[in-house]
This record gives sequence, C-alpha cells and structure tokens, in this order.
Amino acid sequence: MSKKLVIILANTDLRNGDEIGPPIFQASLAASMEYEVDVYCTGPSGQLMKKGIAEGLVSSTEDRATVYDHIRAAHDAGAKFFCCSPTLDLFDMTEEDLIPECEGILGGSHVIEEIMESDCRILSY
Repeated sequence: MSKKLVIILANTDLRNGDEIGPPIFQASLAASMEYEVDVYCTGPSGQLMKKGIAEGLVSSTEDRATVYDHIRAAHDAGAKFFCCSPTLDLFDMTEEDLIPECEGILGGSHVIEEIMESDCRILSY
C-alpha cells in the first residue's frame, strides 16, 4: 500500500474559499494519519503560496478560518506545500513572496517524475 499522497491544486477559483478548503483539509488529514503528503500548487492555485493571498480567503462560513489557517494546520501535521515554477512568472511572484509553509519551487517535470516513479496516490483539483 502506498504511503504517499500527492495533491495537485491547479484550477482552483481563488474567489471561492470553500472550494479551496477540502483539498487542504484532506492534506491535513492524510498527514495526521502519518502518510507522506505533497501538495503541488500550480496555475491560479499557485497564488495560494504568495504571502497575503490565503490569509484573505475564508474557507468556510461555519468556522470562519482562513485558507492560510488550514495551510498552516496541514503543514503542522506534516504536509509539504510546493509552488510550481511557471506560476512565479505567470503571477509576477518571486521566491521572497512565498509563505513560510511553502517548501520550495518545483517544475512540472519534477511532479511528473515523482508520480511516475513512486508508489503514490494522486488527487487533483
């Protein structure tokens, strides 16, 4: 059985915090179950790794937590967050713009290699 989960956030609508919450909650849950979890944020979702963006998004009308609160909780549970390299150019971001919970910048070839050469499960949003 695979002990690694890869979550790819690509087409998330940043105007809708409720849409972003579930995959981050799943990352937190899987990490708390002691699975290795990598969350790759690419395209519009890559902006979640920029300081100030996730802090301004409320993920649910029930708990009023921000998306950043959920990212921190998932990170604290052991999930690793990455920003896809083309996202930096696409949204005029630099490495200095990234939140502390972002482990680094990775290209698409790394993500594909990781998926193809390891025994992992993938969730894509």
